[in-house]
Amino acid sequence: MDTEQRRRGILETAREEGAVEVNGLAGRFRVAKETIRRDLHALEEHGLVRRTHGGAYPVESAGFETTLAFRTTRHVPQKARIAAAAAESVGDAETVFVDEGFTPQLVAEALPRDRPLTVVTASLAVASGLAGTEQTSVLLLGGRVRGGTMATVDHWATRMLAGFVIDLAFVGANGISREHGLTTPDPAVGEVKAQAMRSARRRVFLGIHTKFGAVSFCRFADVGDFEAIITDTGLPAAEAQRYSLLGPQVIRV
Repeated sequence: MDTEQRRRGILETAREEGAVEVNGLAGRFRVAKETIRRDLHALEEHGLVRRTHGGAYPVESAGFETTLAFRTTRHVPQKARIAAAAAESVGDAETVFVDEGFTPQLVAEALPRDRPLTVVTASLAVASGLAGTEQTSVLLLGGRVRGGTMATVDHWATRMLAGFVIDLAFVGANGISREHGLTTPDPAVGEVKAQAMRSARRRVFLGIHTKFGAVSFCRFADVGDFEAIITDTGLPAAEAQRYSLLGPQVIRV
């Protein structure tokens, strides 16, 4: 197996398993740990993985995106804390946009139930979870349903969303960086998110620490477009401060 084949194999393993470790890869491919470290460095240089202490995890891109089912198995305690903090930020908002994804789904579950609230979403999971709530009205955006994320996209969704003025939008992303803003792999998804940004008076980004520094294919917003960023304590305080200098309040929970 040559270097290119091995690196392709490492990337495939990372995408299948969600993360890889140097020790395990060295054994699997029968090469030295230092060779694996060089491979991971090269893959990171190409924006395909993000390195961690002792390993790496894949970056979502135009050619790779995790499914909603997979996301429900990763960093669940951190996502639950982010969702709880997001729900506390609703304030007096009467209309709320909830993005697709597992963390926004947790936000929907944590939204106040003791007063009238209108929730606009592209997520079938969010809509079905809130549909039976007595004081919550749910508006599900129409369009083509993406099987991996169970959310609607394309012009039907964006056209419907463009007709609203929303008090607060909870928005997720596949990557957020100070240089490239917020990104997502699919152009159709990026259009829905961009329209949500345009339609909302207030905008809050939700994302675990692994999203920071990652860059995907389609840019839909700048860091400074948000009033707040809610993440977990896995994001170092110094890095949080750098993002806050671009405008938003950064809340680590």
